[in-house]
Amino acid sequence: MKTIFTLLRLLILLGLIVMMTAIDSRSQDRWGVQVRPGVSFATTDLGDANLKTGFGFDVAASYRFMPHTSVYIGWGWNRFSSDRSFAGDNMDFEETGYILGLQFAHPFAERLPFGYFLKGGALYNHIEVENTAGDIISDSGHGFGFQVETGLSFSVSESWHIIPGIKYQSLSRDLEINETNYAVDLNYLSVGITLLKSF
Repeated sequence: MKTIFTLLRLLILLGLIVMMTAIDSRSQDRWGVQVRPGVSFATTDLGDANLKTGFGFDVAASYRFMPHTSVYIGWGWNRFSSDRSFAGDNMDFEETGYILGLQFAHPFAERLPFGYFLKGGALYNHIEVENTAGDIISDSGHGFGFQVETGLSFSVSESWHIIPGIKYQSLSRDLEINETNYAVDLNYLSVGITLLKSF
């Protein structure tokens, strides 16, 4: 566990160092704050749980340290429900945690206000199981996973951007229910729209 926390601290520190060391007098519009709500579709069952369509969002800060490349760091939340599962009937599965990665965005042609983007990063998330009363009956603890995303980017103005995209996210954890351990994989596609404010 100490090794995991040390690695997480190093990743966060690396992201902050990249952001801070790249600052110069021409750093206008290099910083960004983004919010991404999305609808999620599980690509596999979670254990024996057939997950319904989920919903979630990410919030992140970003810094563009090269003309088309940014580093981002943030936090995300996603919830799925299941009528029947290894954890019982009518359970919610919530994934929350931290994200850190790189994004490449490029216009299709110079002076066009739209282009494409590619994004990939690590996540350090956990899965909580909640009953209908909202009580947490199991927590997987944090562990590493990954996310990749692609889509289009539209510049509404010099500082506002709308970025629709499709994201794949994957996390493998263990959940303990009634003294039985279950190895689960939470893999899903998320279709969402990011609102980015640069400054």
